[in-house]
Amino acid sequence: MSDLWSDLLDCLELRGEPPALEGRNQRLTYHRLFGGQLLAQSVRAAERTCPGKAVKSLHVLFPRAGTADEPVRYEVERHHEGGTFATLTVVARQSHGVAATASVSLHAPEEGRDHQTVAPVPALLGEEHRVDLHLLPWETRSAADLDSPKAEPPELELWMRTPEAGPGLGPALLAYATDLTLIGTALRPLDEVSQRDAQTAFASAVTSHTLWFHRPVRTDGWLLLRQHSPLLAHGRCFGRGDVLTEDGSLVASYAQEALLRFNQ
Repeated sequence: MSDLWSDLLDCLELRGEPPALEGRNQRLTYHRLFGGQLLAQSVRAAERTCPGKAVKSLHVLFPRAGTADEPVRYEVERHHEGGTFATLTVVARQSHGVAATASVSLHAPEEGRDHQTVAPVPALLGEEHRVDLHLLPWETRSAADLDSPKAEPPELELWMRTPEAGPGLGPALLAYATDLTLIGTALRPLDEVSQRDAQTAFASAVTSHTLWFHRPVRTDGWLLLRQHSPLLAHGRCFGRGDVLTEDGSLVASYAQEALLRFNQ
């Protein structure tokens, strides 16, 4: 088990009791707190507050960058909790101010009709398509290269599989993963620019991220993140994606807006 994986799992074990929880930060060589950490810890804070329900959706705003040298305090406010649904606000705070706010909806397990309409899932890519995405401490495969300077369509299909993880960690781990590659997907149509040019050719920062969980999810089986970015304009980019199991079950969807400001 890699140090980065063990470090992430430890970060997901929040200290304290609702409505006041605290999360340790990842030990990364990153210039600010990774938004995926804040997403994952917000999911965990909501789950801790309503243990009989699963997170159905969350909408997160990132008003300012978090700092890695101070733990994050999670303040949870319960607006409503009934037998089936619950609605919470989770505020991620450090001494300099609020790093993230999350509006969260939770839902108790419930049976109902089941139907979906999505494009078929392609065959799992082979070992030759393994890619190294530094902030994801698990196996990922893709036929696309987000570091390529060649102009390509603003689309990405990324396979991922974590090491064995408890079933309760699936939503938080998936939330963490969905934050990483949408900006890179938005950059793909641009010639001579890719995500490796961050902080040199352009500045970027996620401003909002929304995630919907449609079905229970585990991350220690293969998942396909299918992404598309339809818009880059006015110093911002927008992207969205679906998460599907290897057998084609749609388990989650997500969308993100980010600042994307070019130096020239």
